[in-house]
This record gives sequence, structure tokens and C-alpha cells, in this order.
Amino acid sequence: MPTIKISRKAIADIVPSEKPTIYYDATLKGFGLKVMPTGAKSWIIEYRPGAGGRGVSKKRIKIGSLATYSPEAARDEASRTLARVTLGSDPAASRSEERKGQTVAEVADAWLEEHVLIKRKPKTYYEYKLAVDRYIKPVLGNLKFALVEPADVSRMQAKIIRGKAAKANGGRTMANRALATMSAIYGWAQDLKVVPTGFNPVASIERFKENQIERFLTSQEIGALAAALTEAETVGLPYDVDETKAKAKHANKAENRRTVYGEHAIAAIRLYLFTGCRRSEILKLMWSDVDLERGILFLPDSKTGKKPVILSPHAQAILTNLTRIGKYVIAGADAGTTDEAPRSDLDRPWKAVTRRAGLSKLRLHDLRHTYASIGAGGGQGLPIIGKLLGHKNMATTQRYAHLDTDPMRRVADFIGGHIDRAIGGSNGEAA
Repeated sequence: MPTIKISRKAIADIVPSEKPTIYYDATLKGFGLKVMPTGAKSWIIEYRPGAGGRGVSKKRIKIGSLATYSPEAARDEASRTLARVTLGSDPAASRSEERKGQTVAEVADAWLEEHVLIKRKPKTYYEYKLAVDRYIKPVLGNLKFALVEPADVSRMQAKIIRGKAAKANGGRTMANRALATMSAIYGWAQDLKVVPTGFNPVASIERFKENQIERFLTSQEIGALAAALTEAETVGLPYDVDETKAKAKHANKAENRRTVYGEHAIAAIRLYLFTGCRRSEILKLMWSDVDLERGILFLPDSKTGKKPVILSPHAQAILTNLTRIGKYVIAGADAGTTDEAPRSDLDRPWKAVTRRAGLSKLRLHDLRHTYASIGAGGGQGLPIIGKLLGHKNMATTQRYAHLDTDPMRRVADFIGGHIDRAIGGSNGEAA
């Protein structure tokens, strides 16, 4: 880990790397700044408790974030804490003991601030915080964290299902998310010795089975979608006018009621279909991440981290023919300006295109499922498909296993052929 003289200027020059990095201070031993790949920064101290020495394992605690402590204030706090260590104090143990008497709400808030906010993406933090504030705190917030029992967790689960855990109604998906969040909090607490190793009152609670919505387009439906996309960017898609309203008399004639959609919106939809990428991966894609010569997209920050996306000739053609405006591939309203931001959504063109294609209730994410289902149905192998989609866990790709009929088809053909030859060999003709 690098050593620097921690100052405001030095911190401003730090560029987040692919892995969490601690920058230790050159003047105060044990004091440092932890920088996450997301850019989140927190002040830490490291020390060896008791008599110290290399025979004693180091401990590390967070003393605050860059938002709450200036470099000078953080150094002062670190200095005072390390001085107490010299006198025999063990801040990590003291904090652990202190938390053993805390409520579920207090530990959950600490988990969000000290773990999720620093180590997870903003969207993940928001989703976890929603589960904590809306479902966990209203039911279990006042209980002592170390005294929660499975019966308490079951009670929370039941209240979420009945819509009594918060003002908003719950459901099976929300109940499962709340349980997953609680389980993650207890896992974190075990690491900090707030509760004994293995103590997790959520572990024995049965989750609800969720009906995952997975839509795979047929070849005919893909053709209908392609035709609607072509129509949308050329002559435009027809729209309806409510003839009963007063403004209807000022509307265009029926034959002229068409809306042409921009090439970037249409290209985005085509790229979803031909790459299997996630929504944000396409909308945030920058031209600097595109290597058309080698046919690869280098995504610096996908849901599962940095990853390459292999482009088929069809995907390469979409990008080659697309007009470059600004730094983002899918240009938005402010493309080319100094404050350019990724396009926020594709809801309007997507609804119009799917309506024209006759594909009701089709989601953009279903194009990713379709991409995977075509590969699985063609016997291309789940590990390769998982790599193309950027799945970290093979279990995520397993959802497409039932579509991979190729191995069974080969065996069925082999058995049938063997039987057919046996019949023909014995009688010279089929029975």
C-alpha cells in the first residue's frame, strides 16, 4: 500500500484504482485514507492492541469519512485514538462491545454508513436503505440486535406480506429482500464480533418462491421488432389522436400522424438485442470504451465490475453507422455540451416500438434474456454465455439451462440411429 503525506492537495490528486487502496500517512504511523474503486473515501487507523509486536494481529477501524472529517481533523482524531492505544486501549474491541447493546436500527444504520456506502454502488446503497427504513426498522428497529430470534424475523416477514410493516404494501419479493438485507447485516456484525460467529436469526427462515418473469422472443417476434425499429427511424410510427377533444381539429391528417425516432434511440434498442448488455451499460457507454477494430467494448464499471463485451459483426455495424455526437454512444439532449450526461431513458420510443410490433408487456431487459436464450438453445455452453453476459456467479446463468437441449438431442439422435440400424440390420427393413 502506498505511503503519502496526507494533505488536501494530495487527496485531490488521488485517482481510484480497480481495487480498494489504503494511502498511509508518512508522518503519523497507523493513520490512512481508504479509497474504494467507486471513489468513496474514509479515514482509518491501524494498530496492534496490547503489548503490540508482530506476534499480535493488526486491527483496523474507521474513524470517519472525507465528508465528515477534513484531513486536519481526521489526523487529530487519529492521533488521540492511537495515543489511547499506547496506554492500553483497544478501540475496535470497545466499539464491538458497545454495539452489542445497540438496537437493530442502530446497527443497521452503522452497516449502511460504514460498509454499504463505502463498498457498494449508490444504487445498491439506495435499495438496501429502502429495505432498512421501510421494512426492518418499523418492526424490529427497537429490539436489541444481539437478542433477535427467528420468531422475530418471521413476524417481520408476515407483516411485510400483510402490508403492515410500513405505509407501502409489501409482497413476497419485498419480504425476501428484507430478509436478505437482515442476513447481510448479521454477516457484517459477525465479522466485527458484535455477535458470535454463526449467529444469524435469519438463516433458518424460509424464503418465498418468486415467479421470475422471463420473456424470450421467438424468431417471428424478433422479426416484428426489427420491422418496427426500421419503420420508427425512417417513415415514423403512427400515433392516435383523441377525436373527442377540442384540440383534435388542429391535429395532422390521419395519414400524416407519424413520429420519427432518432437514430441513437433506435441504435440503443438494437444494441441491447445484439449484445445482451444491461440497460445502464448501453446508456452509459462512451466512445472511448469502444474498440471497433478488435470488436470489443471495454466497460469500466458494469454491475459486476470492469468487463469486456465481445461484439458480433452486426453489433459492430450498428456502431460504425451511428453518428458520433459528444462522448456518449447513445447521445442525449445535451450531447456535445460541457455538462453532457448519459441519456436517462428510452421509455417513449420503446413503448411505441413494442406497441407497433404487437409485443405487449415486453421489457427492455427481456432482450438480454433473449440473447442468452438463443445461445443456450443453440448448445453454445452456459459458461461461455455467462462470460458474454458478465455473470460473476454461474448460478445466475443456470436459469437458461432448461433451454440447452442440444446435448440431449445429440444423445436422442444417437440412440434412435442405433435402434434404426439394428432394425434394418436384422430384417433389412423397418418393422
